[in-house]
Amino acid sequence: MNPTSRTARSVMKVFAASLVASTLLTGAIAIAPQASAQGVIEAIDPTKGFAPLVEHVMPSVVSVEVKYQPASAENADDIPPQMREFFEQFPQFRERFNDERRGGGQRGSAVGSGFVISADGYVVTNNHVVSNASTVKLKFQGGAEYDAKVIGTDAKTDLALLKIDSDKTFDFVPLTSKDSKVGDWVMAVGNPFGLGGTVTAGIVSARGRDIGSGPYDDYLQIDASINKGNSGGPAFNLEGEVVGVNTAIFSPSGGSVGIGFAIPAAIVKDVVEDLKSSGAVTRGYLGVQIQPVTEDIAESLGLEKAEGAIISNLTDKSPAGKAGLKQGDTIVKANGETIEDAKDLSRTVANLKPGTKVPFEIVRDGKAQTIVELVALEVAGDDVSSPGDVDAALKDAKGKKVLLLVRSGDRQTYITLPRDQG
Repeated sequence: MNPTSRTARSVMKVFAASLVASTLLTGAIAIAPQASAQGVIEAIDPTKGFAPLVEHVMPSVVSVEVKYQPASAENADDIPPQMREFFEQFPQFRERFNDERRGGGQRGSAVGSGFVISADGYVVTNNHVVSNASTVKLKFQGGAEYDAKVIGTDAKTDLALLKIDSDKTFDFVPLTSKDSKVGDWVMAVGNPFGLGGTVTAGIVSARGRDIGSGPYDDYLQIDASINKGNSGGPAFNLEGEVVGVNTAIFSPSGGSVGIGFAIPAAIVKDVVEDLKSSGAVTRGYLGVQIQPVTEDIAESLGLEKAEGAIISNLTDKSPAGKAGLKQGDTIVKANGETIEDAKDLSRTVANLKPGTKVPFEIVRDGKAQTIVELVALEVAGDDVSSPGDVDAALKDAKGKKVLLLVRSGDRQTYITLPRDQG
């Protein structure tokens, strides 16, 4: 085998692994109590089986069958930067990659799952199931089929709202208003690999998972078996309420290994409300670049805990700047809620309606610390022209950790330097 062939095969293996490692599963609306058989039920006893729960919720779960519009040049090129060089060498794999992102399976079509949330036929599924769809057809377990219209999608949370093209009244399932706890039973229902009406059970394995899919990641991790085609399907609690929307898996093999991720019901409610009212999601916006507070940064700022989000930059005419926030401020509370990290702040602000006036608690120029800012080679307000000038500023820190603000293009990031030992 020549070296070029070995290299190509090696790259192909890496490419395949990257597709599988975090696989998408394609293959306040206040849900008011209505007269429907699909309301909340008395919690079942899981030791006696899940059959009563399945019978109760199954009429509201649908298979989502999608045909896609031809990929435009714009979305065909919308690929991760790390894959561009590979596709330049092996252009024949570009369409395969796009098909995988659209759900795998037959080119130009895909299958997923969804569930009815209101008697008038609104249905929740994943954005990646119906994104760029030309037609959407929903199939119920009883055999009924309906065309559906995409009301709105939100790529940042990977959610979509559909409306069944019918004047009929439908059974529906409610989104829970309770927080799921680690160890709670969950039952997933969906259309894995096109096998509609499939039921699996497990528990909530973890909460607050960030899988790098978007700025507002806050997934439930569940071990109920979910696979490609389960995307957009519901995960139920023992009372028949939807606790999450099954969205992604982590798997080295492409199939379920017991690590699945579901969007929590609380997020779904907020997004669906916006999609139903306007077809898009409106989020609060501060206009800042932020980063987490590490242990080192917390020490340099004089904070007792490594929590909050530090402002590394503000955009021009940002709401944050107009409100008086400054670069270097550490936001520790927003609207009375403790901010654990930068992701937490992003989610908190996103949930605020534009124009809302919200108090922010910050730490600015904290006591018993030295803060040195390196902006356009300015250190502590003094111009510097050499590394020696920076070194002198570090010595002035007198044994304390130093916080530096480093600019790279439009991006600014805080870093800490160790105590000077000289």
